[in-house]
Amino acid sequence: MYTPIPCNMINGVIFDLDNTLVSSALDFDWLRQQLGCTADTDLLGYIDDISDLSLRTQLENKVIEHELADARQSTIMPECKSLLSYLHQQKIPTAVVTRNCAQAAMLKINHHQLQFERIVSREEFSPKPAPDALLDIAKQWQLAPQNILYVGDYVYDLDAAFRANMPSCLVTNGEDLPFTQQASMVVQRLGGLTQILREQAYLLSQEHDRVESCIQSGN
Repeated sequence: MYTPIPCNMINGVIFDLDNTLVSSALDFDWLRQQLGCTADTDLLGYIDDISDLSLRTQLENKVIEHELADARQSTIMPECKSLLSYLHQQKIPTAVVTRNCAQAAMLKINHHQLQFERIVSREEFSPKPAPDALLDIAKQWQLAPQNILYVGDYVYDLDAAFRANMPSCLVTNGEDLPFTQQASMVVQRLGGLTQILREQAYLLSQEHDRVESCIQSGN
């Protein structure tokens, strides 16, 4: 299930970070093995459920260590800057909601000189697929969730968007992913989203001109 794309213009865009805006080489299967987490268990949830505070802190620090190492070698995803530039030109607010720790998220964002109205890491709200962070941004922007697009590359992103009643855009990065049916729209690269938004803006402009013409002519 997914939230349909609204007929009116998208008024805000929220992004996932890893493998959406910047690359990530984190091997979560390897991390799970190292931390004693089964393959079908969410890693962050597994750590959060550990009652032994000392052990939980130790595992949290290990994850952060790997996140920071990943951040230092990250690269910007294709067509990222052109999409962000277009959104800035259109005065469409942008934000990031990531399951990364704040330190790793800021390291990646600052390294690639990206700018957003807001950046939310897992320390601030329950991590995706929980919708809390998305809903809080919608409230801050004073926009209906249906008019905000959430862009990501994984099923957690699509689940979070659906739970927040937001349309979602899945970026496949050329992969054949099993959860495409859960996305409101699917693109291979960020440039595909830029093209969709440009086309939507053009159609809305044409419709606006048609309505204005009808009003002026009295029809």
